[in-house]
Amino acid sequence: MAALIVTESLFGNTLAIADAIARGIAEVRGRDGVQVVHASEAPAVLPDDLGLLVVGAPTHTLSMPNAGSRSDAARKGAATPAHTGIREWIETVVLPDGLRVATFDTSIHTRIQLGTATRAAAKALRRRGATVTAGPSFWVTGMEGPLADGELARATAWGRRLAEPVASITSPSEIPGRRPG
Repeated sequence: MAALIVTESLFGNTLAIADAIARGIAEVRGRDGVQVVHASEAPAVLPDDLGLLVVGAPTHTLSMPNAGSRSDAARKGAATPAHTGIREWIETVVLPDGLRVATFDTSIHTRIQLGTATRAAAKALRRRGATVTAGPSFWVTGMEGPLADGELARATAWGRRLAEPVASITSPSEIPGRRPG
């Protein structure tokens, strides 16, 4: 599998972003190798041939959702929350060595981002031994959404960048066509 996107979405905004990221990855790598799955249905052991893991969730109380914040969201009209979200999945998933991992979130746009689900997820995945790129926040206009204008296009573009072979290169000397030194 080329890429797995594991997400948690209560009002549908984060899922829409995950689908847009998948479209971007598919434009570069092909549709067959890209899957979007809710954390409650994500595999507990990731396949060794997985090329890219993308993890995304809405920002709740400056972090990843938890049981209490999911219940609060449900009282405000969110889909009935699953018991397993990104936070719980990260705590138990078996990650293959060397897997490329990126995180994203949906957040209400503010001038200062004190804490986000993308940073919290990246930190939790690093504690599990993964090398993680903490990706962007995609903006929603309020807790329930909708997404801000242009965010789906921005997510698709980010998916394309994640799928490009250069995205996995860590050393400038490894860039094709570039001479060392």
